[in-house]
Amino acid sequence: MSEVAASDLLALDDEAHFVARVAWHYYVEGINQQAIADRLATNRLRINQALRDARRDGVVRINIESPFLHAVELENALRERYRLRRARVVPSPRDATKVQSTVGAALAMELAPILADGRIKRFGLTWGNTIYNASRYLKPVSRSDLEFVSMLGGISQGSDVNSFDIVKAFASQYDARRTYFTAPIYAPSKTARDAIIETEFFDDLFRKIRSVDGCVLGAGDMSKDSLLIRYAVPSDVDIAELVEAGAVGDIQGQFLNAIGEVIDHPVNERVIGIGLADVRALSGAILAAGGPGKRPIVRAALLTGAFECLVTDEGTAEALLAEATI
Repeated sequence: MSEVAASDLLALDDEAHFVARVAWHYYVEGINQQAIADRLATNRLRINQALRDARRDGVVRINIESPFLHAVELENALRERYRLRRARVVPSPRDATKVQSTVGAALAMELAPILADGRIKRFGLTWGNTIYNASRYLKPVSRSDLEFVSMLGGISQGSDVNSFDIVKAFASQYDARRTYFTAPIYAPSKTARDAIIETEFFDDLFRKIRSVDGCVLGAGDMSKDSLLIRYAVPSDVDIAELVEAGAVGDIQGQFLNAIGEVIDHPVNERVIGIGLADVRALSGAILAAGGPGKRPIVRAALLTGAFECLVTDEGTAEALLAEATI
């Protein structure tokens, strides 16, 4: 071996030794980068480069052992696929009837830091079992400067999960102000709807809704389990007709098809409230829904681009990622 080759080998061994020492100090002893730099008489930049090389070359292999690892992988994939800023995925319960409670608990975890942030002054809520369950898991925080605003009209049945009770439940947890949406979801006709929303009361309400600093919306499917289908859709509307028109579920009372388009049906023009175009313009819109029946409408809602965050269960996340992109 020539002297040059031997020198190169010595330099290589010395660098590999340095990387190993840095990795040991950082990952095993828990010493911060600046302290390692001081100990090895070098600078922090070189320490940072050595740690990067250690991971790249396989000197350090990070193995994460957690029952939530799969959920974290799904969150990253959902963010990339649907261009979300955030996603929160929780394991699907064995009992499918518990999905709304499970996703509701996850929603509470997502909302807790948001609602504790003093910069959030007005927050929008819709209704449904998932959002109601979230209110049960929130820890009380005093936020008298916070206002909860209902974004959707109420229903006469389905106590505890309608807009009035949910806004009250959230506001009570935060000692916050509340604004109710005191109207049914659907007007008798488009003409009646136009007359209703042109009143001064709704001008002020819609102004508040459009100025929220964040909001959470649920999603309804087309089954009899849907509160909207059971209690809110007008009696003159044939559900089978909606399905035939392509409806897979609703967001804000508007029925969407599988690719996130509002279906061509008169009932969508009777909604007393903001539509998807308005939701798309809102800040920090969160979609919270899960379970086998909700998968088509959750996907449709995400395809609209109206949401920056999704809270759901693993089964729903897997189904969303298994679908071919459009």
